[in-house]
Amino acid sequence: MTIDPFLVHARQTYADANAGTLRWMLARPPLGGAFLNTKQHSVTLRDYGPGDGHRAPAYTYGWIQGRGLESLATHAGFFAQEDPALAAALDTAAAPLFARLDALLARDGHAYFTYDAALNPVYPDAADVIRPQAPAGDIYSYADIFVAKGLLAAGHRLGRTLDQGRHLAALEAIVAAIEGGRFQINERLPLSCDELRAQLDDFGPRMILLAGGGLLRRIGLGAHTAYCDRFIAHVLDRHLDPASGLLRNVPGLDPCNVGHGIEFVGFALDHLPADADPALVATLERVLIASFRRGFVGPGVALAVSAATGEVLNPLCPWWSLPETIRTAALCHARTGNPEALAVWKDAHEAFFTRYWRGTPPLAYQTMTRDGPIDYVPATPDLDPGYHTGLSLLAAIEVADALIARVA
Repeated sequence: MTIDPFLVHARQTYADANAGTLRWMLARPPLGGAFLNTKQHSVTLRDYGPGDGHRAPAYTYGWIQGRGLESLATHAGFFAQEDPALAAALDTAAAPLFARLDALLARDGHAYFTYDAALNPVYPDAADVIRPQAPAGDIYSYADIFVAKGLLAAGHRLGRTLDQGRHLAALEAIVAAIEGGRFQINERLPLSCDELRAQLDDFGPRMILLAGGGLLRRIGLGAHTAYCDRFIAHVLDRHLDPASGLLRNVPGLDPCNVGHGIEFVGFALDHLPADADPALVATLERVLIASFRRGFVGPGVALAVSAATGEVLNPLCPWWSLPETIRTAALCHARTGNPEALAVWKDAHEAFFTRYWRGTPPLAYQTMTRDGPIDYVPATPDLDPGYHTGLSLLAAIEVADALIARVA
Protein backbone atom coordinates (compact mmCIF):
# COMPACT_ATOMS: atom_id res chain seq x y z
CA MET A 1 0.00 0.00 0.00
CA THR A 2 1.27 3.45 -0.92
CA ILE A 3 0.53 6.84 0.60
CA ASP A 4 -2.04 8.87 -1.33
CA PRO A 5 -0.14 12.01 -2.47
CA PHE A 6 -3.30 14.02 -1.79
CA LEU A 7 -2.94 13.39 1.95
CA VAL A 8 0.61 14.75 2.02
CA HIS A 9 -0.33 17.79 -0.08
CA ALA A 10 -3.50 18.51 1.89
CA ARG A 11 -1.76 18.19 5.24
CA GLN A 12 0.85 20.79 4.32
CA THR A 13 -1.68 23.07 2.65
CA TYR A 14 -3.85 23.09 5.77
CA ALA A 15 -0.98 23.72 8.17
CA ASP A 16 0.31 26.58 6.02
CA ALA A 17 -3.15 28.11 5.61
CA ASN A 18 -3.89 28.00 9.33
CA ALA A 19 -0.51 29.41 10.28
CA GLY A 20 -0.93 32.23 7.77
CA THR A 21 -4.39 33.17 9.00
CA LEU A 22 -3.29 33.11 12.63
CA ARG A 23 -0.25 35.29 11.94
CA TRP A 24 -2.44 37.73 10.01
CA MET A 25 -4.84 37.91 12.93
CA LEU A 26 -2.14 38.28 15.58
CA ALA A 27 -0.49 41.09 13.63
CA ARG A 28 -3.64 43.21 13.80
CA PRO A 29 -3.93 45.40 16.92
CA PRO A 30 -6.49 43.98 19.36
CA LEU A 31 -9.62 45.98 20.04
CA GLY A 32 -10.05 47.23 23.57
CA GLY A 33 -6.74 45.62 24.48
CA ALA A 34 -8.08 42.08 24.25
CA PHE A 35 -10.60 41.41 21.49
CA LEU A 36 -9.51 39.85 18.21
CA ASN A 37 -9.63 42.26 15.30
CA THR A 38 -10.87 40.60 12.11
CA LYS A 39 -12.93 43.60 11.02
CA GLN A 40 -12.03 43.60 7.36
CA HIS A 41 -14.18 43.46 4.23
CA SER A 42 -13.63 40.04 2.67
CA VAL A 43 -13.95 41.30 -0.92
CA THR A 44 -12.25 44.71 -0.90
CA LEU A 45 -9.92 43.98 2.07
CA ARG A 46 -10.75 47.42 3.45
CA ASP A 47 -10.59 47.69 7.23
CA TYR A 48 -13.93 48.69 8.70
CA GLY A 49 -14.04 52.11 10.32
CA PRO A 50 -16.33 54.19 12.54
CA GLY A 51 -18.71 54.93 9.66
CA ASP A 52 -19.47 51.28 8.90
CA GLY A 53 -22.50 50.83 11.16
CA HIS A 54 -22.62 47.56 13.02
CA ARG A 55 -19.50 46.39 11.16
CA ALA A 56 -17.45 49.11 12.87
CA PRO A 57 -14.69 48.47 15.44
CA ALA A 58 -16.94 49.87 18.18
CA TYR A 59 -19.04 46.68 18.09
CA THR A 60 -17.81 43.44 19.59
CA TYR A 61 -19.37 40.13 18.58
CA GLY A 62 -19.60 37.54 21.33
CA TRP A 63 -19.97 34.90 18.61
CA ILE A 64 -16.65 35.78 17.01
CA GLN A 65 -14.67 36.32 20.20
CA GLY A 66 -15.79 32.98 21.67
CA ARG A 67 -14.95 31.21 18.44
CA GLY A 68 -11.64 33.01 18.29
CA LEU A 69 -10.70 32.03 21.82
CA GLU A 70 -11.33 28.35 21.08
CA SER A 71 -9.30 28.73 17.90
CA LEU A 72 -6.34 30.34 19.69
CA ALA A 73 -6.23 27.64 22.35
CA THR A 74 -6.69 24.69 20.01
CA HIS A 75 -4.15 25.90 17.47
CA ALA A 76 -1.65 26.66 20.24
CA GLY A 77 -1.83 23.01 21.23
CA PHE A 78 -1.14 21.94 17.65
CA PHE A 79 1.64 24.40 16.91
CA ALA A 80 3.41 23.76 20.22
CA GLN A 81 5.36 21.06 18.39
CA GLU A 82 5.45 22.45 14.85
CA ASP A 83 6.05 26.15 15.58
CA PRO A 84 6.62 26.91 19.29
CA ALA A 85 6.97 30.64 18.66
CA LEU A 86 3.56 30.78 17.01
CA ALA A 87 2.07 28.71 19.85
CA ALA A 88 3.49 31.13 22.40
CA ALA A 89 2.05 34.11 20.52
CA LEU A 90 -1.35 32.43 20.44
CA ASP A 91 -1.22 31.83 24.19
CA THR A 92 -0.25 35.47 24.73
CA ALA A 93 -3.30 36.63 22.77
CA ALA A 94 -5.60 34.12 24.44
CA ALA A 95 -4.90 35.19 28.03
CA PRO A 96 -6.47 38.70 27.94
CA LEU A 97 -9.32 37.51 25.72
CA PHE A 98 -10.07 34.73 28.20
CA ALA A 99 -10.12 37.25 31.06
CA ARG A 100 -12.41 39.67 29.21
CA LEU A 101 -14.95 37.03 28.12
CA ASP A 102 -14.91 35.41 31.55
CA ALA A 103 -15.64 38.79 33.12
CA LEU A 104 -18.53 39.48 30.74
CA LEU A 105 -20.03 36.07 31.45
CA ALA A 106 -19.67 36.64 35.21
CA ARG A 107 -21.22 40.11 34.92
CA ASP A 108 -24.30 39.14 32.92
CA GLY A 109 -24.67 35.39 33.44
CA HIS A 110 -24.71 35.17 29.64
CA ALA A 111 -22.74 35.99 26.52
CA TYR A 112 -24.41 38.16 23.89
CA PHE A 113 -24.32 38.32 20.12
CA THR A 114 -23.22 41.97 20.01
CA TYR A 115 -21.80 44.51 22.47
CA ASP A 116 -21.48 48.25 21.94
CA ALA A 117 -18.40 50.35 22.72
CA ALA A 118 -19.29 50.34 26.43
CA LEU A 119 -19.75 46.53 26.27
CA ASN A 120 -23.48 46.79 26.78
CA PRO A 121 -25.48 44.04 25.02
CA VAL A 122 -27.13 45.31 21.84
CA TYR A 123 -28.38 43.87 18.58
CA PRO A 124 -28.59 45.08 14.96
CA ASP A 125 -32.21 44.77 13.86
CA ALA A 126 -33.40 43.86 10.36
CA ALA A 127 -32.73 47.45 9.23
CA ASP A 128 -29.24 47.40 10.82
CA VAL A 129 -30.33 49.82 13.51
CA ILE A 130 -28.50 49.11 16.80
CA ARG A 131 -30.90 48.58 19.70
CA PRO A 132 -30.40 47.61 23.35
CA GLN A 133 -30.76 43.88 23.92
CA ALA A 134 -33.14 42.63 26.57
CA PRO A 135 -31.58 40.80 29.54
CA ALA A 136 -31.43 37.12 28.62
CA GLY A 137 -32.65 35.75 31.93
CA ASP A 138 -33.46 32.06 31.39
CA ILE A 139 -33.05 32.31 27.61
CA TYR A 140 -29.83 31.13 25.97
CA SER A 141 -28.44 31.71 22.49
CA TYR A 142 -25.58 30.83 20.15
CA ALA A 143 -23.30 33.42 21.74
CA ASP A 144 -23.59 31.49 25.00
CA ILE A 145 -22.41 28.34 23.22
CA PHE A 146 -19.40 29.86 21.51
CA VAL A 147 -18.18 31.71 24.59
CA ALA A 148 -18.62 28.69 26.88
CA LYS A 149 -16.66 26.48 24.48
CA GLY A 150 -13.97 29.10 24.07
CA LEU A 151 -13.56 29.51 27.82
CA LEU A 152 -13.35 25.76 28.36
CA ALA A 153 -10.75 25.28 25.61
CA ALA A 154 -8.62 28.25 26.67
CA GLY A 155 -8.99 27.58 30.37
CA HIS A 156 -7.55 24.12 29.83
CA ARG A 157 -4.75 25.40 27.64
CA LEU A 158 -3.83 28.24 30.01
CA GLY A 159 -4.05 26.11 33.15
CA ARG A 160 -7.06 27.94 34.58
CA THR A 161 -8.41 24.81 36.23
CA LEU A 162 -10.14 26.71 39.06
CA ASP A 163 -12.47 28.30 36.49
CA GLN A 164 -13.34 25.04 34.74
CA GLY A 165 -16.30 24.18 36.95
CA ARG A 166 -18.03 27.51 36.23
CA HIS A 167 -17.53 27.20 32.49
CA LEU A 168 -18.70 23.60 32.43
CA ALA A 169 -21.79 24.65 34.38
CA ALA A 170 -22.41 27.36 31.78
CA LEU A 171 -22.28 24.77 29.00
CA GLU A 172 -24.58 22.42 30.88
CA ALA A 173 -27.06 25.26 31.40
CA ILE A 174 -27.19 25.69 27.63
CA VAL A 175 -27.90 21.97 27.19
CA ALA A 176 -30.81 22.32 29.62
CA ALA A 177 -32.08 25.39 27.78
CA ILE A 178 -32.05 23.63 24.41
CA GLU A 179 -33.85 20.58 25.78
CA GLY A 180 -36.24 22.79 27.75
CA GLY A 181 -37.29 25.06 24.89
CA ARG A 182 -35.43 28.14 26.20
CA PHE A 183 -32.92 28.61 23.38
CA GLN A 184 -33.46 31.53 20.97
CA ILE A 185 -32.01 31.06 17.50
CA ASN A 186 -32.39 34.58 16.08
CA GLU A 187 -30.17 36.98 18.03
CA ARG A 188 -31.07 39.94 15.83
CA LEU A 189 -34.33 40.24 17.75
CA PRO A 190 -35.06 40.98 21.41
CA LEU A 191 -34.52 37.91 23.56
CA SER A 192 -38.06 37.06 24.62
CA CYS A 193 -40.55 34.32 25.39
CA ASP A 194 -42.68 35.56 22.50
CA GLU A 195 -39.83 34.86 20.08
CA LEU A 196 -39.32 31.40 21.60
CA ARG A 197 -42.98 30.57 21.01
CA ALA A 198 -42.80 31.77 17.41
CA GLN A 199 -39.55 30.14 16.32
CA LEU A 200 -39.38 26.88 14.37
CA ASP A 201 -37.77 23.69 15.64
CA ASP A 202 -34.50 24.00 13.70
CA PHE A 203 -31.75 21.51 14.54
CA GLY A 204 -29.11 24.27 14.55
CA PRO A 205 -28.74 24.65 18.33
CA ARG A 206 -28.19 20.94 18.88
CA MET A 207 -25.79 20.82 15.95
CA ILE A 208 -23.65 23.68 17.23
CA LEU A 209 -23.50 22.47 20.83
CA LEU A 210 -22.71 18.95 19.62
CA ALA A 211 -19.25 20.36 18.86
CA GLY A 212 -18.71 20.49 22.61
CA GLY A 213 -18.48 16.70 22.74
CA GLY A 214 -15.12 16.39 21.03
CA LEU A 215 -13.81 19.42 22.89
CA LEU A 216 -14.79 18.07 26.30
CA ARG A 217 -13.19 14.71 25.53
CA ARG A 218 -9.92 16.36 24.46
CA ILE A 219 -9.65 18.39 27.67
CA GLY A 220 -10.39 15.46 29.95
CA LEU A 221 -14.09 16.09 30.55
CA GLY A 222 -15.48 13.24 28.46
CA ALA A 223 -17.70 12.14 31.36
CA HIS A 224 -19.87 15.20 30.64
CA THR A 225 -20.77 14.37 27.04
CA ALA A 226 -23.88 12.22 27.49
CA TYR A 227 -25.98 15.03 26.05
CA CYS A 228 -24.27 14.50 22.68
CA ASP A 229 -25.79 11.04 22.26
CA ARG A 230 -29.22 12.50 23.01
CA PHE A 231 -28.67 15.30 20.51
CA ILE A 232 -27.57 12.91 17.75
CA ALA A 233 -30.57 10.65 18.30
CA HIS A 234 -32.97 13.61 18.45
CA VAL A 235 -31.74 15.13 15.18
CA LEU A 236 -31.72 11.85 13.27
CA ASP A 237 -35.11 10.80 14.63
CA ARG A 238 -36.85 14.10 13.87
CA HIS A 239 -34.97 15.73 10.99
CA LEU A 240 -33.64 12.96 8.74
CA ASP A 241 -35.52 12.59 5.47
CA PRO A 242 -35.18 8.87 4.65
CA ALA A 243 -35.81 9.32 0.94
CA SER A 244 -33.11 11.89 0.27
CA GLY A 245 -30.69 11.29 3.14
CA LEU A 246 -30.84 15.01 3.96
CA LEU A 247 -31.59 16.68 7.28
CA ARG A 248 -34.62 18.94 7.08
CA ASN A 249 -34.08 22.19 8.94
CA VAL A 250 -37.49 21.77 10.59
CA PRO A 251 -39.41 18.48 10.81
CA GLY A 252 -42.10 18.34 8.14
CA LEU A 253 -40.78 21.30 6.16
CA ASP A 254 -38.89 21.06 2.87
CA PRO A 255 -35.78 23.31 3.16
CA CYS A 256 -32.42 21.77 4.06
CA ASN A 257 -29.36 23.77 5.07
CA VAL A 258 -27.00 21.13 3.72
CA GLY A 259 -23.97 22.87 5.18
CA HIS A 260 -25.48 22.47 8.63
CA GLY A 261 -26.22 18.83 7.84
CA ILE A 262 -22.58 18.27 6.94
CA GLU A 263 -21.43 20.13 10.06
CA PHE A 264 -23.72 17.98 12.23
CA VAL A 265 -22.15 14.80 10.85
CA GLY A 266 -18.65 16.10 11.53
CA PHE A 267 -19.40 16.96 15.13
CA ALA A 268 -21.14 13.61 15.64
CA LEU A 269 -18.16 11.67 14.28
CA ASP A 270 -15.78 13.74 16.38
CA HIS A 271 -17.76 12.76 19.46
CA LEU A 272 -18.49 9.09 18.79
CA PRO A 273 -16.06 6.45 20.08
CA ALA A 274 -14.07 4.23 17.74
CA ASP A 275 -16.46 1.34 18.41
CA ALA A 276 -19.62 3.32 17.64
CA ASP A 277 -22.58 1.46 16.14
CA PRO A 278 -21.67 0.79 12.48
CA ALA A 279 -25.28 1.43 11.45
CA LEU A 280 -25.16 4.88 13.01
CA VAL A 281 -21.86 5.67 11.28
CA ALA A 282 -23.35 4.49 7.97
CA THR A 283 -26.33 6.79 8.45
CA LEU A 284 -24.07 9.73 9.18
CA GLU A 285 -21.96 8.96 6.12
CA ARG A 286 -25.09 8.90 3.97
CA VAL A 287 -26.09 12.34 5.28
CA LEU A 288 -22.63 13.69 4.44
CA ILE A 289 -22.56 12.35 0.89
CA ALA A 290 -26.18 13.24 0.10
CA SER A 291 -25.82 16.74 1.54
CA PHE A 292 -22.65 17.50 -0.38
CA ARG A 293 -23.75 16.02 -3.69
CA ARG A 294 -27.11 17.83 -3.56
CA GLY A 295 -25.67 21.12 -2.36
CA PHE A 296 -22.39 21.31 -4.28
CA VAL A 297 -23.68 23.33 -7.21
CA GLY A 298 -20.81 25.77 -7.70
CA PRO A 299 -18.79 27.57 -6.70
CA GLY A 300 -19.38 25.95 -3.30
CA VAL A 301 -22.21 24.47 -1.26
CA ALA A 302 -25.55 26.25 -1.62
CA LEU A 303 -27.20 27.55 1.53
CA ALA A 304 -30.43 25.60 1.05
CA VAL A 305 -31.87 22.85 -1.12
CA SER A 306 -35.21 21.07 -1.28
CA ALA A 307 -35.50 17.69 0.40
CA ALA A 308 -38.29 16.72 -1.98
CA THR A 309 -36.77 17.71 -5.32
CA GLY A 310 -33.10 18.54 -4.71
CA GLU A 311 -33.73 21.97 -6.20
CA VAL A 312 -31.50 24.76 -4.96
CA LEU A 313 -33.61 27.08 -2.81
CA ASN A 314 -30.86 29.57 -1.96
CA PRO A 315 -27.91 29.77 -4.40
CA LEU A 316 -25.60 31.74 -2.09
CA CYS A 317 -22.50 29.70 -1.27
CA PRO A 318 -20.76 30.72 1.98
CA TRP A 319 -17.15 29.77 2.57
CA TRP A 320 -17.63 27.87 5.81
CA SER A 321 -19.44 24.83 4.41
CA LEU A 322 -16.40 23.77 2.36
CA PRO A 323 -13.87 23.49 5.23
CA GLU A 324 -16.62 21.88 7.31
CA THR A 325 -17.02 19.35 4.49
CA ILE A 326 -13.26 18.77 4.50
CA ARG A 327 -13.39 18.00 8.23
CA THR A 328 -16.46 15.78 8.02
CA ALA A 329 -15.35 13.83 4.95
CA ALA A 330 -11.90 13.28 6.47
CA LEU A 331 -13.38 11.96 9.73
CA CYS A 332 -15.80 9.78 7.80
CA HIS A 333 -13.17 8.32 5.47
CA ALA A 334 -10.92 7.58 8.44
CA ARG A 335 -13.68 5.45 9.96
CA THR A 336 -15.11 3.72 6.91
CA GLY A 337 -12.42 3.82 4.24
CA ASN A 338 -15.18 4.64 1.78
CA PRO A 339 -13.66 6.04 -1.42
CA GLU A 340 -16.82 8.12 -1.91
CA ALA A 341 -16.11 9.98 1.34
CA LEU A 342 -12.54 10.54 0.15
CA ALA A 343 -13.89 11.90 -3.15
CA VAL A 344 -16.05 14.38 -1.24
CA TRP A 345 -12.98 15.45 0.75
CA LYS A 346 -10.98 16.02 -2.42
CA ASP A 347 -13.79 17.90 -4.17
CA ALA A 348 -14.34 20.23 -1.22
CA HIS A 349 -10.59 20.81 -0.90
CA GLU A 350 -10.27 21.70 -4.58
CA ALA A 351 -13.26 24.06 -4.52
CA PHE A 352 -12.13 25.87 -1.40
CA PHE A 353 -8.51 26.41 -2.33
CA THR A 354 -9.10 27.28 -5.98
CA ARG A 355 -12.21 29.46 -5.62
CA TYR A 356 -12.44 30.87 -2.09
CA TRP A 357 -8.91 31.01 -0.69
CA ARG A 358 -7.08 34.20 -1.48
CA GLY A 359 -3.65 33.27 -0.17
CA THR A 360 -2.47 36.88 0.02
CA PRO A 361 -3.75 37.73 2.57
CA PRO A 362 -4.43 34.22 3.93
CA LEU A 363 -8.21 34.64 4.01
CA ALA A 364 -11.28 33.32 2.20
CA TYR A 365 -14.07 35.19 0.50
CA GLN A 366 -17.07 35.00 2.85
CA THR A 367 -19.76 34.36 0.24
CA MET A 368 -19.78 33.62 -3.48
CA THR A 369 -22.26 33.04 -6.28
CA ARG A 370 -21.66 31.68 -9.75
CA ASP A 371 -20.73 35.25 -10.70
CA GLY A 372 -18.00 35.54 -8.06
CA PRO A 373 -17.53 37.01 -4.56
CA ILE A 374 -20.30 39.20 -3.13
CA ASP A 375 -20.68 41.38 -0.06
CA TYR A 376 -23.03 39.16 1.89
CA VAL A 377 -22.49 38.53 5.59
CA PRO A 378 -23.62 35.04 6.66
CA ALA A 379 -23.88 35.80 10.40
CA THR A 380 -21.38 38.37 11.65
CA PRO A 381 -19.37 40.90 9.63
CA ASP A 382 -16.09 40.03 11.36
CA LEU A 383 -13.98 37.58 9.37
CA ASP A 384 -13.45 34.03 10.60
CA PRO A 385 -10.87 33.94 13.44
CA GLY A 386 -9.55 30.50 12.48
CA TYR A 387 -12.71 28.74 13.67
CA HIS A 388 -14.76 27.32 10.79
CA THR A 389 -11.74 27.21 8.52
CA GLY A 390 -8.93 26.69 11.02
CA LEU A 391 -10.47 24.07 13.30
CA SER A 392 -11.93 22.16 10.35
CA LEU A 393 -8.58 22.00 8.59
CA LEU A 394 -6.87 21.10 11.87
CA ALA A 395 -9.12 18.05 12.25
CA ALA A 396 -8.30 17.03 8.68
CA ILE A 397 -4.58 17.37 9.43
CA GLU A 398 -4.97 14.90 12.29
CA VAL A 399 -6.78 12.46 10.01
CA ALA A 400 -4.15 12.83 7.28
CA ASP A 401 -1.37 12.23 9.79
CA ALA A 402 -3.08 9.09 11.08
CA LEU A 403 -3.72 7.70 7.58
CA ILE A 404 -0.13 8.40 6.51
CA ALA A 405 1.19 6.72 9.67
CA ARG A 406 -0.79 3.57 8.88
CA VAL A 407 1.10 3.18 5.62
CA ALA A 408 4.51 4.48 6.60
